[in-house]
Amino acid sequence: MGVSIVDVAAQANVSTATVSRALRGLPRVSESTRAKVLATAQSLGYVASPSASGLASGRTRTVGVLVPFLDRWYFGHVIEGMDQVLRDNGYNLLLFSLGGYRHGKMRRFTESMVRKQIDALVVLTLGLSAEELRQLHRTDIPLLSVGGPVEGCSGVYIDDGAAATAAVEHLIALGHRRIGYLRAGIQDEKNFEVPALRTIAFETTLAKAGLELRPAWCMVGDFTVAEGQRAAARIFDAPGEQPTAIFSGSDEMALGLIFEAQRRGIRIPAQLSVVGIDDHEFSASAGLTTVGQKPLEHGKTAAGMLLAELGGTPHSLRETLMPFELMVRDTTAPPPR
Repeated sequence: MGVSIVDVAAQANVSTATVSRALRGLPRVSESTRAKVLATAQSLGYVASPSASGLASGRTRTVGVLVPFLDRWYFGHVIEGMDQVLRDNGYNLLLFSLGGYRHGKMRRFTESMVRKQIDALVVLTLGLSAEELRQLHRTDIPLLSVGGPVEGCSGVYIDDGAAATAAVEHLIALGHRRIGYLRAGIQDEKNFEVPALRTIAFETTLAKAGLELRPAWCMVGDFTVAEGQRAAARIFDAPGEQPTAIFSGSDEMALGLIFEAQRRGIRIPAQLSVVGIDDHEFSASAGLTTVGQKPLEHGKTAAGMLLAELGGTPHSLRETLMPFELMVRDTTAPPPR
């Protein structure tokens, strides 16, 4: 049997987490403890892994990103922003894709991360169970969320409640009183806090204005153009009075809504106002009014914070609210008389 990290910890009289941090050169280990761990590992002949850069530095110079999807606009831009900063500083980025929010796919990812020996981890817009968080914290590497809050770790994201409120208040200020909503599915809201925050803000803003929440005008999509179009069709096909404005929980769903409205001859914004959230790269071309955020900057900010933490700067990982902006374009106007 080879020498394990448990053997090194027992011989040095420290925890396995301390051994892990010391061998990888991570912060929050005293120099005397680090020297003792390195000497013990060397005397026992312990080697961390074939992919490790060796006991001299102990770093893999790799940051992992745990992402639920690879093909979504926000995720792609965050990853690009992180990669730019990491590459400029001699670090690599390693993706761990869960292939969606299906809970059963989230059970083995920590094992993979430990085996691949990343130096830090970003959790990208994903809700984690208490047990999954415990597993991640046991790896004792810097942990940061991007795109939405994750309990137990600092994060980089916009105030989604305030952003959604700004979108709905814009419609109310124009005079709209019959307002619909394209929202995420219930399962998404369980696994991912951002859609739930936007839904709560929508409902709260309507209630504050004394407006009625009409279930027939609130339909579920999955943050894609196709699902936005299908959700819009369900609203348009509902009997009775129609909304004069619709807030979409993402620009992609809003674009699908616009396509469906155009297909039916519904004039935007003369008959129906539409506002989204995100400022997707196609939104300006479509003239979509939206609440814009800049995921590329989110990724760059997150990477900079992680590099500072790995460099030993204390308190580098902190809650960071990024700016957002209401961008009024061509898809919103006062309601028809």
